[in-house]
Amino acid sequence: MADWRDFQLAEDVLQDAVIAALTHWPTAGLPRSPSAWLLQTARRKAIDRFRRDTNYASKLAAIEALTDGHAATDEHDSMDETIPDERLRLIFTCCHPALPEAARVALTLRSLGGLTTPEIARAFLVGEATMAQRIVRAKRKIKAARIPYRVPPPELWPERLVSVLAVVYFIFNEGYAASSGDHPTRADLCQEAIRLGQILVALAPEAPEAGGLLALMLLHDARRPARADEHGDLITLEDQDRTLWDHGKIKQGVALLRAVLAQGAAGPYQIQAAISAVHASAESYQATNWHEITDLYGKLHAVQPSPVIELNGIVALSHAEGAEAGLAALVVLEAYADLDSYQPYHAARADLCRRAGKHAAARAAYARALELTDNAADRRFLSRRLAALENELG
Repeated sequence: MADWRDFQLAEDVLQDAVIAALTHWPTAGLPRSPSAWLLQTARRKAIDRFRRDTNYASKLAAIEALTDGHAATDEHDSMDETIPDERLRLIFTCCHPALPEAARVALTLRSLGGLTTPEIARAFLVGEATMAQRIVRAKRKIKAARIPYRVPPPELWPERLVSVLAVVYFIFNEGYAASSGDHPTRADLCQEAIRLGQILVALAPEAPEAGGLLALMLLHDARRPARADEHGDLITLEDQDRTLWDHGKIKQGVALLRAVLAQGAAGPYQIQAAISAVHASAESYQATNWHEITDLYGKLHAVQPSPVIELNGIVALSHAEGAEAGLAALVVLEAYADLDSYQPYHAARADLCRRAGKHAAARAAYARALELTDNAADRRFLSRRLAALENELG
């Protein structure tokens, strides 16, 4: 499918091939190579579409490329085997350097990462319509510029690795803090991201940020079992039962973090992993070294400026120096208009106001956060906090 250079066509015919498989396989049995069967069926579907096209003559070259595509595919078989995972091969393929960084990550997340357009839009702090247009433009550029979508050889991995890591990071984040659905986490996405991260570390042991990302995911995921109760309701870090944390994963994550930090200057994923390690090493919420976490967020913002990172640093500051200090620092973020549609910003503001005794302001912030919440567990949590405030206000 890489030879078609028409992303929308590839998506459409692959969908047709999956439908054909669901119809054919239950009676005929599973083929020896399901992926090859799907690829061949999709190729035939594409040829059928070209032949039905009114501009059939102009499509002859494309038909010939697809008909002879087996040779091109065979030619790259050995190259494909250098990345021992089909999804990761496709992620490397999709993260083509000819596309802008944000566009290639968004397109890959939509096509291969299991994320919806609204989920990707929230991750990038843009509107859903804006993100949809970015993805459409990326597909058009692939077609118009005839960008060859093939699995890159190892010498070309470095120019794509930053984007590949970002894709895996966004998949994990959506799993660890689900923006929609009924549960605060999605174990399937967390586990898939960690699996991909482990392969990346094996493929690129010389890339500290690959190890940093895997350490970050392991340390975060170690806390996931304590993030919800038996009813699926969210449990904040302050109230979590730390005996439920996976201390084996914490040990793995800390060891990996130490190894990659020894390789040189720390990158964004390594710094985030260091923040998670401080949380993981604290015996209790009260014993957490919030001053160290605040300092680490400052270092993270220096290498990767972002209002979201700044927000997280302000929350850490509020635990180190008090809610009033957090609210004073929060003023600077009012200049970022995009944060008005970012639910965690309003949830954080609400919590700071609540802790500072500014209950009316907290109520307004909780109400705004609720407007922006698509996750049922988050909604229940915010609703409980809002109801408690309204009871206090009478």
